[in-house]
Amino acid sequence: MRERSVIPELPEVETIRLELEPWLYGKTILGVQLVDALPGPKYANLERASSQRITDVTRRGKFLLLPLSGGDELIIHLGMTGVVTPRRPDQHLRVQLVLDDEGPNSILYFCDPRRFGRFLVVPRGDYSNLPTLQNMGPEPLEGTFTKAKFTQALARSGTAVKAYLLTQKPVAGLGNIYADEALWRAQIHPQTPARHVPVSKIAALQSAIKEVLIASLEAQGTTLNDYRTVNGNVGTYLEELNVYGHSNEPCPRCGVQINKITLGGRGTHFCPKCQKAET
Repeated sequence: MRERSVIPELPEVETIRLELEPWLYGKTILGVQLVDALPGPKYANLERASSQRITDVTRRGKFLLLPLSGGDELIIHLGMTGVVTPRRPDQHLRVQLVLDDEGPNSILYFCDPRRFGRFLVVPRGDYSNLPTLQNMGPEPLEGTFTKAKFTQALARSGTAVKAYLLTQKPVAGLGNIYADEALWRAQIHPQTPARHVPVSKIAALQSAIKEVLIASLEAQGTTLNDYRTVNGNVGTYLEELNVYGHSNEPCPRCGVQINKITLGGRGTHFCPKCQKAET
């Protein structure tokens, strides 16, 4: 049985960004209303968005960043179950953003059943209260994600490489699913200390991260439970997963049974034959 994972990850958030951009770019925010949510750090300063125009729709790792004309920035993080949609949900509605659009898409709704998401306004570029965003590594699909920088990042940590990848520090946007998939492709055991990843395998891991993210992005991501695109579609990469969610099934590469362990509190899938432990 496939388990719930902390998604959306980079492919899912980038899919959402691509659908939001033509809808939101250039629109003025007429108002923001908290619905079934309490004011606090996750929904900070929303009143400041009123009367500001959305000047761009960008992404950093798993965060959606919407610069505003008055010098602020609207930040959306979907957590585990957040969905942004132009269709009013029947339940779990947390925020509604009213736009100067007279068409059917005049309101953006943010629903979040498990309440781990964020929808807040900060001064543009001020991520001091968002340490994950502030300390994030390079984007994996951009030229800044080089082998040299990746090698340096891995060398800085003795943490298990799977857990270190999830911190977002060596590279942005990876979560549980795609970290498992990339490590399997590169034939690296997830418990290997990051600084002990063989130099000969660092380039393979860098390539594997890019490959799995590009392939998932082409499929609009992976839907396990809650994730939907803005247009209501599911991601279809689920059937392409090689190890994640396949514990006790044969490895597609060697046929040995895939193992599942808990690493840093997260379910972690790997092949004990293909992914030998490094000490």
